[in-house]
Amino acid sequence: MEKLKILLAKGRIYESVYSLLNDVGITLYLPDRQYFPVTNQDDLAFQVVKPQITSALLAQNKADVGFSGKDWVYENGVQDDVEEIMDLGFDPVRIVAAIPETVDYDSLLKKPLTIATEYQALSSKWISDKKIDGKIFRTWGTSEGFVQDTPDALAQVLIDNTSTGSSLKANRLKIVDTLMESSTRMYASKEALKDPAKKQKIMELKMLFETVLAARSRVMLEMNVSEEKFDALIKGIPSMKSPTVSPLFGGNGYAVKIAVKKSEVPTLLPQLHALGATDIVEYGLRKVLM
Repeated sequence: MEKLKILLAKGRIYESVYSLLNDVGITLYLPDRQYFPVTNQDDLAFQVVKPQITSALLAQNKADVGFSGKDWVYENGVQDDVEEIMDLGFDPVRIVAAIPETVDYDSLLKKPLTIATEYQALSSKWISDKKIDGKIFRTWGTSEGFVQDTPDALAQVLIDNTSTGSSLKANRLKIVDTLMESSTRMYASKEALKDPAKKQKIMELKMLFETVLAARSRVMLEMNVSEEKFDALIKGIPSMKSPTVSPLFGGNGYAVKIAVKKSEVPTLLPQLHALGATDIVEYGLRKVLM
């Protein structure tokens, strides 16, 4: 099979996907001022590109796989030309419309508006959906400063991505509408999926990613319990399927292992102790195949 061509987006997406690949066992080394990372996998070839163009390149079949925010897939208008393989859940954001805190939203929509944004296509659709008299002022990078409640403001509405809304609040802007929710996702070109060998490799990568992501949200708890308290403990603990149980040397009880969600640990540990568990040890997992 020819090498599977994979696009990695610069910035936060690169760091998140780099970490995921490393946990899978796929290492990358990117020399300074270069765009083609060296990898330990002979059947994979990586290239670093701007996040805004990843999905457009996939739609043009310039690569087989890419990692992109859902927002840029829709901004590029290629949602029907690429295939979403999985939502990695990294960097969740909302694409929102925001206006100055002192401005009335309903009254504002009745006036001619300028929208400051990097999202030209999404903003154009928003203008059309709202049936307002609006034009777009294309920004590059930080855009909050363009929107103010002043007669000479460059724009009256901001359309941008936000994770917590803290930057908007710091600039005295309020969210008035949500255009869409986005996160980093794995996409494939439709041409690549027509190739049986490439499709198999893409699905194998998906499986590996799923094992790592599942492991990141879980831990293993290992404990000992006496024979007298064994039944009560087993009935009172959660597990992915069923706990692993081994007799202790000398027949003085049992060793029990369970895989649980990290979020369950703070409430689960006191419960296990109350049920008779001793010598409780918590440790992380690298991969979990569901």
